[in-house]
Amino acid sequence: MQQATIHVPPRIMYENKRLAPMDAIGLLRDGDCIIVPSGAGEPPALLTALSERRRELHDVKVAQILALRKYGYFDCDTTHHVRHLALFFGGASRAAGQAGWADFVPAYFSELPALIERELIAADVVFSLASPMDEHGFFSLSLGADYTMAAVAKARAVVLEVNPNVPFAHGQCHVHISQVAAIVESSDPVFEVGLPAIGAVQEAIAAHVAPMIEDGSTLQIGYGGIPDAVVMQLGHKHDLGIHTEMIGDGILKLVQEGVVTNRRKSFMPGKMVATFALGSKKLYDFMHHNPMLEMHPVSFTNDPYIAGQNDKLVAINASLQVDLLGQCGSESIAHLPYSGTGGQVDFVRAANRSRGGKAFIVLPSTAKDGTISRIVPTLSAGTHVTTGKNDINYVVTEYGVAQLRGKSARQRAEALIAIAHPEFRAELRRAAAAIHLC
Repeated sequence: MQQATIHVPPRIMYENKRLAPMDAIGLLRDGDCIIVPSGAGEPPALLTALSERRRELHDVKVAQILALRKYGYFDCDTTHHVRHLALFFGGASRAAGQAGWADFVPAYFSELPALIERELIAADVVFSLASPMDEHGFFSLSLGADYTMAAVAKARAVVLEVNPNVPFAHGQCHVHISQVAAIVESSDPVFEVGLPAIGAVQEAIAAHVAPMIEDGSTLQIGYGGIPDAVVMQLGHKHDLGIHTEMIGDGILKLVQEGVVTNRRKSFMPGKMVATFALGSKKLYDFMHHNPMLEMHPVSFTNDPYIAGQNDKLVAINASLQVDLLGQCGSESIAHLPYSGTGGQVDFVRAANRSRGGKAFIVLPSTAKDGTISRIVPTLSAGTHVTTGKNDINYVVTEYGVAQLRGKSARQRAEALIAIAHPEFRAELRRAAAAIHLC
């Protein structure tokens, strides 16, 4: 006779899975790879406990895009116990990456879920911040659906740090209590990031970009002073939409001003789409049960074919260096890693596919107090190429806009020299002549 299935109510399952953070670390095995969401989705109580117990473990890796806090496991003396595996470097992990005791996986942001699904990146355990459980037994990984949802499907153990300050968002970002091995509770405020400082150069760059954004456009805004400077100059636009990887306070400001309505989007009209959130408490409160916003895995938000279905898709991303062919070194300073590929290439390609789309690469014309040109004849030796010459379209500095797609190598060089800092233009022309570009 077939045995009857016993239904356990979600609340009972929840109570049975509650653990102290230090006890939850006991679920780890030597050799495990722990997947942690982007940015604000990282679970502080769990990662603090991991740091405190790291010497009990061997060959454990923590894979994450954009670590925000420098936990105790960021320790060059204990990397044989726990080692950081950066999918993108941020302030907490950059020094470790440059010194060589944190590892780095080059990848397009959009493809990280596929790398996990195909077991090219291991996902033995998931540690994630999560909203409180709803009455149906679901949690929302609203702060970082990104690659984490793919890891939830593969992991041996999913451990959620449940915090009442985490919003419950709509979209493909929900995990059921039956998928969870352990619950840790915390109540600290979610990590907040304010708008970046915006100076005169950033404002000048934004002044070139903003007039090129038409009413009814859909925006992807990268993180940084220049993209946010553009946002600050869009207050007079109408019916903008959002299809992006990161939602932050700049986008929230446009929503509150009535500039973002999503009404004229050709793909998912009426909906803002993102894969992770990084901003203020005001942003996180806005996300809570908001039917205007959906958080989806990055394989959806950043897929160039999907994102490119938005007409007039505008992608705005920053770079560190651009050569005279248009190649962008956006993630390293020569051979030293600085950030990562992230979603820049995903959205440049999406905007190129979009009907009426525009992809902007923005950067100041100089670095180091005006002593170095960021427009260069060739990328510095060892530079990690992010966006290739065949994908690049608009490059913008404080001196103007260079439109490159469809242009010859010679025309590209001329256009880029014209937006370089005036003090470097003669030098760039001589260098271009030496490599037969002018």
